[in-house]
Amino acid sequence: MTELSGKVALVTGASRGIGYGIAEALVARGDRVCITGRNEEALKGAVEKLGSDRVVAVAGKAHDEAHRAEAVERVMEAFGRVDFLINNAGTNPVFGPIADLDLNVARKVFETNVVSALGFAQRTWHAWQKDNGGAIVNIASVAGLSASPFVGAYGVSKAAMINLTQQLAHEFAPKVRVNAIAPAVVKTKFAKALYEGREEEAAASYPLGRLGVPSDIGGAAAFLTSAQSDWVTGQTLVVDGGIFLNAGVG
Repeated sequence: MTELSGKVALVTGASRGIGYGIAEALVARGDRVCITGRNEEALKGAVEKLGSDRVVAVAGKAHDEAHRAEAVERVMEAFGRVDFLINNAGTNPVFGPIADLDLNVARKVFETNVVSALGFAQRTWHAWQKDNGGAIVNIASVAGLSASPFVGAYGVSKAAMINLTQQLAHEFAPKVRVNAIAPAVVKTKFAKALYEGREEEAAASYPLGRLGVPSDIGGAAAFLTSAQSDWVTGQTLVVDGGIFLNAGVG
C-alpha cells in the first residue's frame, strides 16, 4: 500500500465513473477519501475496492442540504480534516432542444450541478479550508464552453460551474485554490448514450483517437490537488482528447 499522504479529500458522485476514477487516483497517491453517491450498495462496493482502511462513504443526493451537511461532518469525524473537495456529482435527465425544455427539469439540473457544488464548497470552507487551506476541483464539461445541441441545459449549468470556479477562486484566495476540469466524452454509464453502439465512430473525430476514460480525469484532478499546481487557480483545464482542435474545420 502507498504510504499515507496526510491529506484528505471529499469526492462527490464517486461510486462509479469519473468520480470513482478520481477517488482511485487520490487513494493511489496516499490520500484518505470520503465518497458520496445516491446508491448505498454501489458505494459499499466502491469502498471495498478502494480500501475500507482509507475510504468512507456517505449515501445521499447532492442537492439535499442535509446530505451535504452529513458528508462534511462524516469526513471530519472520520479523518479530522478535509483538504480537497472534488465536486463531481451531476445530472443530465433530458436530451432535446432547449426551446422545449421543461423549466422544472432545468431547475433540477441547476440544483444538482451548480447549487450543490456551491453548497459543498461553503461547507468544506467553513469546516476546514478557511483556516487550513486546500483545493477545490469542479468537474465541468466541454459542453460548458460552447453551444451543445440537445444537451443545452447541461451545457448551461456547466458554464455556470466554470464561472462559479472563478468566483470561488477569487473569494477563497489565498488559502484555497479552486479550479475546474472540462472533459469531453468519457466512457461512463452517465455518458453512454453519446457513444454506445458507435464508439469507433464517436472516437474517430478525436485527434488522439479514443474517448476518455475515468483515469484520464483522475490524473487531472490529482494534479490540480497537488503541490505541482500550487500557482494555479481560477482555471479550467480542458481534458478532451483534442476534440476542440477540430473547431472551425469544415
